[in-house]
Amino acid sequence: MRSLLLFLLMLSLPSHAAIYSAPQPQSRLIGFAMEHRVQVGQTLDDIAEQYNMGFLSLIAANPGVDPLLPTPGSILKLPSQMLLPDVERVGIVVNLAELRLYYFENARQRVHVYPIGIGVIGRETPIGKTRVSQKRKDPTWTPTATTRKKWLEENGEPLPPVVPPGPDNPLGHRALRLGFGNGEYLIHGTNKDFGIGMRVSAGCIRLRPNDIEHLFDLVRRGEPVRVINEPVKLAEEADGWYIEVHEPLSEEVALDREEKEIPVSSELQSKLESLRLPPQRLQQVFEEQSGLPQRLL
Repeated sequence: MRSLLLFLLMLSLPSHAAIYSAPQPQSRLIGFAMEHRVQVGQTLDDIAEQYNMGFLSLIAANPGVDPLLPTPGSILKLPSQMLLPDVERVGIVVNLAELRLYYFENARQRVHVYPIGIGVIGRETPIGKTRVSQKRKDPTWTPTATTRKKWLEENGEPLPPVVPPGPDNPLGHRALRLGFGNGEYLIHGTNKDFGIGMRVSAGCIRLRPNDIEHLFDLVRRGEPVRVINEPVKLAEEADGWYIEVHEPLSEEVALDREEKEIPVSSELQSKLESLRLPPQRLQQVFEEQSGLPQRLL
C-alpha cells in the first residue's frame, strides 16, 4: 500500500520521475497496472508526458492505437509496472532496450524511474560500466566534428564551435558527464518538447528538463553507472513467473518489429525451458513485445 500511495502521489505532481518503494531483494516487480481514458484532442505524446513515460513505451503497450489521433473515451494501458533489470541495485542503471533509466536511492529504499532518449542508429549509446565524472549546471555544448558536419548537411548552416547556456542549447540546464571514452557522453536535459522515450541523440542519454534536475540533485560525483541492453526480463515473484519483452534495438537499419531477432542468453533460454511453458504462450509474448510484465505461471 505504501508503494501505491507513493506512486499515486507522484502522478499528482507536475511531470516528474516515477518513484517506487524498493522491493525486497528477492523481488523485481515494481509499480501497478494502470489505465488512462483518452480525452478529446490528446495524442499519445501528450499522455506520455502527462504520466512522464516514454512515447514508444506507450505505443508498444497499446498496439493499433493511432499515436496522433487516439479515439476519445478509449482506454489505454499505461507502462506503469515493470521488472527491475537483473543487475546490482546501485547507482544509475540504464536499460537501452526499454528506454529507461533507474536510480537506486538505497538510503531511502526508493527506485526512481525516468524515460530517456538514446543514441540513433550509427551513433549508439555505449554499453558497460562507468561513473559520473562531472556534474555541470547550465552547461555549454561543444559539438563534435561529426555532429557539426551532419548539422551543416541537414541545415545548410554551420554550428558554432561552442554553444553557450540558454534556450538554444540542446543539453538543457543540467548535465552529468560519464567516464566513457573521452568524456563525450552525457546524461543531460533537453531544449526540445519531443523525443523522450525514443532514439534521438548522438549517443548521449537525454531526459526531460524536470527529470534531469531531479536526478542531478540525487546523484554525486563518482556515482556508479551501468548501461545494459536487455530486451527480455524474467523474474520469479511470490505469485509466479513474470516476463517483460521489449522491442529489441536495431544496430544496422531501422527494421520492422517482426524482422528483428530478440537476443536471448543461454542462461535465460535455460530458465524458460525449465518452466515448460506451452510454446504458443511464449511465442505470443515474444511477438507482442508490449514492454509490460506478464505472468507466465
